[in-house]
Amino acid sequence: MEDAMTKGLPLRERKKLRTRQTLIDTSLELFGERGFGGVTLDELCDAVDVSKRTFFRYFASKEDVAMAPTQDLWLAFLEDLETREPQGGTVLEMLEESLLAAVDRMAAVDGWAHRARLSRQLADRTPSMDAHGLHFCHRTTRTAQDILHRRLNLGTSDDLRPRLALDMLVSAFHHALDCWMSQAWPASPKAPAGNALAGHVRNACAALPGSLTMTVHLRAD
Repeated sequence: MEDAMTKGLPLRERKKLRTRQTLIDTSLELFGERGFGGVTLDELCDAVDVSKRTFFRYFASKEDVAMAPTQDLWLAFLEDLETREPQGGTVLEMLEESLLAAVDRMAAVDGWAHRARLSRQLADRTPSMDAHGLHFCHRTTRTAQDILHRRLNLGTSDDLRPRLALDMLVSAFHHALDCWMSQAWPASPKAPAGNALAGHVRNACAALPGSLTMTVHLRAD
């Protein structure tokens, strides 16, 4: 069945995406059953009936395949940011629009929300995945910053504001992700739980301006 990721693609590209998706699904299943360190790359490849050479055409490491659902979301964010036309708002508003567009795109992919939640659960108990995620986040932020400066008139490259806007967006997303993960899981892996993530992203981003102007006072005894 075609979904948002495969619709309209040539047969060869659809086959490649199916192989990639099978690697993701199988890795999350095996890692969930036996732990991340309890599954070797050879065992994963054997389970999918592909060679290690084929695996490395799609992923750089076990961490890479296990974190693919969230990484795909941020790659979709970068693709949207590359083409989005500014509407006269703030940089942060434009970044939020691109992130929400990416969430909507991923939510339309069959089973993506379920994979993303399995991946996040696994990362919470796997230090190497957290370290991999931090590295990916840093690269993604730098790429997004480069896109902003290349496409938009934002002044000099040493202006801190675009980078800080990106950092705030990432922080808001992490809060939204935590809220999403704390919700009850849908009964079916194919339920559109990704739509709920978009709502949490909107709520978190809406709180950002107020967080910058929030004043502090001592509690009354």
